Amino acid sequence: MKIDFQKFLTHLGNSGLEKFAADIAPGIENYFVNLKHGDLAKWFAAIEALPAVDGLAIDLSSDTVGIGSAGDVDAKLRPEIIENLMKLHPWRKGPFELFGIKIDTEWRSDLKWQRLIGCIKPLAGKTVLDVGCGNGYHCLRMLGAGATAVVGIDPMLLFVTQFQLLNKYVQTDMASVLPLGIDEMPVDAHCFDAVFSMGVLYHRKDAAEHIERLKGALKSGGELVLETLVIESDGEEMLVPEGRYGKMRNVWNIPSPALLKKWVEAAGFVNARIIDITKTTTKEQRSTEWMHYESLPDYLDKQNENLTIEGHPAPIRAIMLAEKP
Repeated sequence: MKIDFQKFLTHLGNSGLEKFAADIAPGIENYFVNLKHGDLAKWFAAIEALPAVDGLAIDLSSDTVGIGSAGDVDAKLRPEIIENLMKLHPWRKGPFELFGIKIDTEWRSDLKWQRLIGCIKPLAGKTVLDVGCGNGYHCLRMLGAGATAVVGIDPMLLFVTQFQLLNKYVQTDMASVLPLGIDEMPVDAHCFDAVFSMGVLYHRKDAAEHIERLKGALKSGGELVLETLVIESDGEEMLVPEGRYGKMRNVWNIPSPALLKKWVEAAGFVNARIIDITKTTTKEQRSTEWMHYESLPDYLDKQNENLTIEGHPAPIRAIMLAEKP
């Protein structure tokens, strides 16, 4: 059982990314060779069970990515549609609306998009790599902003499959979420106009190596969009959590904004600047009926929301932009 990415790879080839498409094709093929995933058959069956409806109105430019309307399917089918959507729980990034059914995801990813879209270079006509993209919410917003080819990568098969569900109706070959991580990307591809890495850097043991890989994916003059956790400090400092951070095991480094800028400049980027620093609140991240597990309120100190449950500073996120010379 596998997902066919050939049409997407062909589109990449037609978008000036021929070598990149050829380089990643074996990795995609190998991913499925020995894949044994207990839920994959259930997920595929849920997608197949959803009604086949063509010619839907698709909205990739609004905060809630919209697919069709309530009138596009028989109202009697709504409980069955919701049931099949729930078979791909948890829905972490969004929001989406499918046939009038609001998928209220754990993350209000539209809020992050609002913070960056007015500051980055226009995406119209551009090729984009989105590292750690989740289910592709931002990939679809990038298409809505005019990008011609968007490569989303995320090693979590659930997120890859959620994009396949959405794309049953969006029906685009211009974007896809591939079951790959940054380590499976070609080194020094030098081919993308923009590379996004949002919510990934603090999960990497070697932050400098990750930034170097992002630089290698960009063509000369391309833009880096780097979003990560930071600590409040005017100096070049870093928090290295012992044990967990907000109940997460794999948080290796949380720099100050000044140190983050130093890392990016050390990799050879120019015009590095922070465009936003925002404290993460329960407006942006919380449990919902579409994500039943613990979320931000469970990660914070019950007596002091400025601290995590372990006593670290509560999450603050910064967005940095920079260019490759």
